Formats: sequence, structure tokens, C-alpha cells
Amino acid sequence: MNVPPSRVPVLEWAGVSARRLERSSLAVPGTATGPADVVARLCGAHAQVLSAAELSVGLRLSDITRDGVRDALWRDRTLVKTYGPRGTVHLLPTQDLPMWTGALSALPASAGNGRGGVDLLSPQQTEEVIAAIADALHDAELSADDLTEAIVERTGPWAADPVMEAFQGKWPCWRTAMDLAANRGALCFAPNQGRKAAYTSPHRWLPGFTPTEGNAALAALVKSYLYAYGPATPQHFARWLAAPRRWASELFASLGEEIQQVELAGERAWVVAGDTEVPAEPARGLVLLPYFDAYLIGCQPRELLFPGAAAGRALAAGQAGNFPVLLVDGQAAGVWHQRRAGKKLFVTVEEITPLTAVQRKELDAQVERVGEILQGRTELTLGKVAVGPHA
Repeated sequence: MNVPPSRVPVLEWAGVSARRLERSSLAVPGTATGPADVVARLCGAHAQVLSAAELSVGLRLSDITRDGVRDALWRDRTLVKTYGPRGTVHLLPTQDLPMWTGALSALPASAGNGRGGVDLLSPQQTEEVIAAIADALHDAELSADDLTEAIVERTGPWAADPVMEAFQGKWPCWRTAMDLAANRGALCFAPNQGRKAAYTSPHRWLPGFTPTEGNAALAALVKSYLYAYGPATPQHFARWLAAPRRWASELFASLGEEIQQVELAGERAWVVAGDTEVPAEPARGLVLLPYFDAYLIGCQPRELLFPGAAAGRALAAGQAGNFPVLLVDGQAAGVWHQRRAGKKLFVTVEEITPLTAVQRKELDAQVERVGEILQGRTELTLGKVAVGPHA
């Protein structure tokens, strides 16, 4: 995979940033055709908080509200809510679910992807739980409590032992296998039942669904990631996916001529083979990105996306996504926060560098767009964001 320096294309940050913004449908005008297309371009939309995912998708389309994202998810089923990168809840395109399940189920365990923590189930118990989940959800939508009962019926009372640390108590131990069950294609989210989360089988979303073979799925995922966020290194990919670095390096090496080296900011990185063209003009424009927006998580190097003071203000111990970000001309230029009170959305934007008059008008338009997507009336304040990360 090593290429002589004279043959390695050198890409400048300005062009790479502009290309990433175009491919993420953040450039104006955006080119995405609908929610599923947006999510495919992003390689998944983080949806631990669904309203953040709705905003991520809506900001990349000109004529959609949160209802349109929900329709794509629950009515049209062109999106599926399930466990994705880093063992966290994501929206994924239904048509790409075979690739995602094939790739994620082939990941080695690590502390960040949900399968490297405390081992509460034996390997045999894990397999029993996954088989029970698949059987119980084959043609049903069940709340977590109902699914617990169904799993216990198929395995035994041990599956309900409340030993898994949770937000406000302890969950039954079977839930330690939930993300692995989702990665294998046995489980995805269904519409909430009242205020309770519910689950079903992705086979109901995608008739004939079968996970792609692991090696082929991983190769496809690497190329999707590089197309969206390249140039990138195996270490960047490992961090994005929460996978071991050595494993990621070996995976990149196995792809041979399907990917190629380039140079960015004095470092070697990889793109899909032949994908070295960048726009002639640098990125322009202003956008408000919500918590854990995929663009913030996927783009590397961090020091170019979060230059200078932005690193100290918009990152949390080097981690992106914990703060909503004001992105100006492709770089973090501030943080923001929105608080809802009934139909009113109070938006506070903290600039790192004062905005120009033109950028101020763009900000007004962005805040108005946020209100359209989240279906509320907005009120903008420029000032200090007082809440901490992930508030």
C-alpha cells in the first residue's frame, strides 16, 4: 500500500473541506433527494436523541420537517432506527441495511462498540438471547418489558436478572446483547408504544433481507466512509467505528488497489481509488449542526475542522459531537444551544469570531430553518452558551 512520495496526490484542506460539504449535502444548494439519501451520504445519522437526527436530516433538505423524517422512518420505511457505529443508536438507510449488518456483525469486540465491556452473558447465553429476540420479533412489535417476557419464556429467568447498569437503575442482563442482535439483523426499533421504546424485526422493513457477507460488507463500508469523509487513515476509521486500530490497518491493507494514498496536511491518508478531484472554490456558507451530527464525528483531522480556539470550545476532551456547532465556511466557528418551551424555541449562538453582516443574515435564515424543521417559533440570542456538553 505504500506509494513513492512523487506519485502521491497532494490535496489541500480547502478543497477537501468543500468536497466533504458537497457530499454531505451541506453546501448550497444541497443535492440530496430525500431523507434516505441524506442518511446514506452521511454513513448513518446519530439518533440516540431522535430530534437531533431529525435536525441533521432536515438541515440538508430544503422542504422537509421532522414529520417528513418520521414518515420516512415509520411509514415509508426507507430509514431504519437501529444500532450503528460505536454501538450507538443510528438512523440507517433501509436499502443499505444488508451492508451495515454484515459489516457491524463482523467487527471485533472493543470497549467502544458495545461488545467489549463487562461480560454479563456467557457466549452460549448470548447466542440463546439473540435467537430468542429473532423469534419473538419475527412478526411482532414489542416494548422492552414485553420483549423481556418473551425472551425469558424462550431462555429462562436468568435472562431477566437486573444486573446491567442503566440510566436510572438496572436493566435485565439480556440487554447486553441488544446491540449485537441488531448488528446481526435480529432487531431494530419500532414506533414507541406510548412513552416506551419498542422493537421489531428488520425483516419486516426489508422483505428478503439478508446481511451481506462480512468481508464484502466491510469493504463496502470502508469505501462509503472514504467517499464521505476521505482522505482518512485507518486510525480515523477505527475511531469512527470504535474498532481496534490494528484491525482497521489490516482491513485497509486488504483492499489493495480499491483505495489509494494521498497526502493531506503533510500526512498520508486514503481515498477511494481515483477519487482525488476536489472543488476549485473553497467552502462558503453557514450552518447550525446539532449534537453528534455525522459530519462532526466523521471528519478528520480534528485540528483542521476545529481550528484554534474552536478546539477548546467546541470539543469535549477532543471528542466531537458533544456540543452543537456553528459551522462557517467549513470550520467550527462557535457553539449553540436550543431550548424548547411549548411552541417556542429559544436559540443561543456563541460566536468564537464575530460574524460579518452577511453571515449574520445567514444565521437568521438558519435559525428560522431550525424552527421550520422542529415546528416551533424561534427566538435568537447571540451570547454565551451556558450549558455544558451533551446537555
